[in-house]
Amino acid sequence: MLRACQLQKTFNPGTPIENRVLRGLDLEIPTGQFVTVIGSNGAGKSTFLNAVSGDLLVDRGTIQIDDVDVTRLNAAQRAGMVARVFQDPMAGTCEALTIEENMALAFKPRGFGFASSKVLREFFREKLAILKLGLENRLEDQIGLLSGGQRQAVSLLMASLKPSRILLLDEHTAALDPKTAAFVLELTARIVEEAKLTAMMVTHSMRQALDFGQRTVMLHEGRVILDVAGPQRHGMSVEDLLHMFEKTRGETLDDDALLLS
Repeated sequence: MLRACQLQKTFNPGTPIENRVLRGLDLEIPTGQFVTVIGSNGAGKSTFLNAVSGDLLVDRGTIQIDDVDVTRLNAAQRAGMVARVFQDPMAGTCEALTIEENMALAFKPRGFGFASSKVLREFFREKLAILKLGLENRLEDQIGLLSGGQRQAVSLLMASLKPSRILLLDEHTAALDPKTAAFVLELTARIVEEAKLTAMMVTHSMRQALDFGQRTVMLHEGRVILDVAGPQRHGMSVEDLLHMFEKTRGETLDDDALLLS
């Protein structure tokens, strides 16, 4: 469960370039729910994810994960609670290490000297076989040799290796070609469902936001302005979502990045 209450974050306060990014953001996600997050550039999406992961601390407000107040904990202190897959396929792995070493590091962050264990190696092979990319036979290859899509798929798998309470997906298909992005999205949905993860996926695509997960929220000017789920969301089109935004805010959403199909 994730509960964010009245989050506020201002960059460069008291200067001519002061930027209030989060302006009292409230959001609660129950355990096991997969939520997609959309919003135009500058809406606060990345800042919100950084606040949940602990990569930045908010000025005001509270963040709770499974009733534990993590508001003042940094990213390292939240590592056992929050897993994250980034937009850049290179960001979540170490290219100089092998696939096996990367997976061992994710499985046991404090070290991977035990990675030669036959039992553990077989465990990694079984996990990699899920991807159907043949990577289970390439454990000793450096992960830097993989394509962007392969590396992102492994990053996603690594994020789910060790039980965490929240999985954050930070536009994790934006750098991939359409075919590879579709593969990674389907893999995402399967892993989230099978592991019963509480997940939050930020995307610039309204189509993705409606096709995946059980709930869609839209951020605007640092707040949640739309929150749709259940029957209201089922069968909703991109045009419906745009109309809801216009009705709620009284303005037209003209950010082309949100019109991706």
